Amino acid sequence: MPVRSWFPTQIYSEPLQAAGLERFNASLAEECRRLRDFDDAGRRWSVRNYPGGYTSYASMNELHRFSSTFGTLEKKLLHHAKVFSRALELDLRRRTIRMSDCWVNIMPPTASHSLHLHPLSFISGTYYVQTPKGCPGLKFEDPRLSRFMAAPPRLSTAPAAMRSHVTYPAEAGNVILFESWLRHEVPTNQVSEERISISFNFSWS
Repeated sequence: MPVRSWFPTQIYSEPLQAAGLERFNASLAEECRRLRDFDDAGRRWSVRNYPGGYTSYASMNELHRFSSTFGTLEKKLLHHAKVFSRALELDLRRRTIRMSDCWVNIMPPTASHSLHLHPLSFISGTYYVQTPKGCPGLKFEDPRLSRFMAAPPRLSTAPAAMRSHVTYPAEAGNVILFESWLRHEVPTNQVSEERISISFNFSWS
């Protein structure tokens, strides 16, 4: 073939564990809601920066250090981060992967999360706790999009890997990992139930 593909963008998607997810997620969902009730500073920040929803991003973003439930989640996610790091062929130079941030996102109807990335980390991700039918997934943007300049749009029949955006559905119990520089967003939640997820970052040191 005269044409080859280079510089791939990798996205990881896998269930957190093989069994027991329903009970584990029920415990997580309860703790996420208790946290929202307790976190006055987070609710105030969310009014200004996360309209309609709640996030502990700016108030309590190291939950794995203070909660045994989130500490258990950290250990499970670390396994997946190590698998993804190997798939990315990263040379960690014998350093340790560690979770640097972990926070809650609760999206009632009308809430959304605009396009962003995660600086100061190398792997980021989301774990889905509660995902009512029809709730929005995680939409990723081709990292080269700003450099397309005068390029025509892709054909509507283009393979998924050639399109400018790809959306991973939100599925309770699933882990999604990506390199932290990859821009992503969550469109508006248009269903009547809350969508609950936990976001996190990994660094190496």
